[in-house]
Amino acid sequence: MQGAFVSFLGQRVSPLPPAEREKGDSMYEMDLIERANSVNELLARYGVKFGIYKNGTFKEQLFPFDAIPRVIPADEFDLLDRGLRQRVKALNLFLEDIYNEKKIVRDRVVPEEFIYASSGYLPQCEGIRPSGGVFSHISGIDLVLGKDGSWYILEDNLRVPSGASYPLIVRDLCRRSSPRTFQEFHIEDNRNYAQLLRHTMDYANVGGLTVVLTPGRYNAAYFEHSYLAEQTHSPLVSGQDLVVEEDGVYLLDYTGKKERVGAVYRRISDDFLDPLSFRPESLIGVPGLFQAYRKGQVAILNAPGNGVADDKGIYYFVPKMIQYYLGEQPILSNAPTYLPFYEEDMKYVLEHLDTLVLKDVAEAGGYGVVFGSKMSARQKEDFVALLKAEPRRFIAQEVIDFQDLDIMDNGVRVPRKADLRVFVLSAEEPVVWKSGLTRFSRNPDSFIVNSSQGGGFKDTWVLSR
Repeated sequence: MQGAFVSFLGQRVSPLPPAEREKGDSMYEMDLIERANSVNELLARYGVKFGIYKNGTFKEQLFPFDAIPRVIPADEFDLLDRGLRQRVKALNLFLEDIYNEKKIVRDRVVPEEFIYASSGYLPQCEGIRPSGGVFSHISGIDLVLGKDGSWYILEDNLRVPSGASYPLIVRDLCRRSSPRTFQEFHIEDNRNYAQLLRHTMDYANVGGLTVVLTPGRYNAAYFEHSYLAEQTHSPLVSGQDLVVEEDGVYLLDYTGKKERVGAVYRRISDDFLDPLSFRPESLIGVPGLFQAYRKGQVAILNAPGNGVADDKGIYYFVPKMIQYYLGEQPILSNAPTYLPFYEEDMKYVLEHLDTLVLKDVAEAGGYGVVFGSKMSARQKEDFVALLKAEPRRFIAQEVIDFQDLDIMDNGVRVPRKADLRVFVLSAEEPVVWKSGLTRFSRNPDSFIVNSSQGGGFKDTWVLSR
């Protein structure tokens, strides 16, 4: 097995042809690194940015790209594939159950309080079964690779997960910049994401157009909305472009002509999706859209109400869901997690506060994350009081010493923490896209890799053999 691989950027890859081996893989390494600035310039020219609101101000910035890819051997990705398909199946079954029979609550696998206290639980979704039986059509699962060689799942994103567009477009630019790299190495082609997404859309569609619904260009992921709409040949629309009449959803063109819509790939959060059913002050949603969905007149991808399944408190129970719904042992592990809601776990958290990371279950994007080791004595005192007052609000996790990946920082190769978001698309069965978004921290002292926290991204190479 060892003879079947040579080193590429310090990672295992399939070998070059014999005539090329003496040149070494450094030729390809330098080729990609030297062209990284050109790729970043093209990303800027194409508007590959993300936006964030901070202190009441909207700021658009580049998502910095690093040319050294993350490489995942084929056999290792096979394990991820099996584990992620298993997990997403269980999460979809949980969502179907929790909005209908609630067997998992009656059987005391998940406490009732963890369902109804979740900010992601929507009572409006009670009794709804989406077309095709799928709730989470596009799942973004975040993982890290521990220094023990094991993959750990950090988070499930089942609402409006973003990020697939970045590895898609950067692979295309890198392929153009250094075509021989992708001819010589056995790398899975990731250009099929649009086809997978389109199939998922078509599977859910109840009859009519499929549209991509965006809140507009001031959204953090607007580039992705427009890019995926183009790639799937779907109209990119805002709330004002859609109208609901007699529970049917229609797209209005500039002439006033109406065309029936059968599926909406929404990139708007639940709260703002429909002002008649959720937040009445929403100006970006579609009045009546949820009622049309409830009556089966339109599909919404992902389904409203999915937030109850990716609540950080519910995350604790996913291994139990897999056993409960599928009768199987989990293939992939959660990070070791404690729920202060339970007396025994609260005791452990209070005794080991210095070694744990604490997460607010309602926060995302790297916000609401506190490392016990970095809190002052006064901060610990205040946090413990808050924890005791609101134990359902937090989870605690062991700090996984996950592997660093090399990045180029001002011409110098340095190690930085990195995670991986893998996308699972569900139609007849879940399918794991053989690519992913690798995000890294640019801060040498930080474990937080989110783009909103200043991180960058890499291409993810899944080897085909």
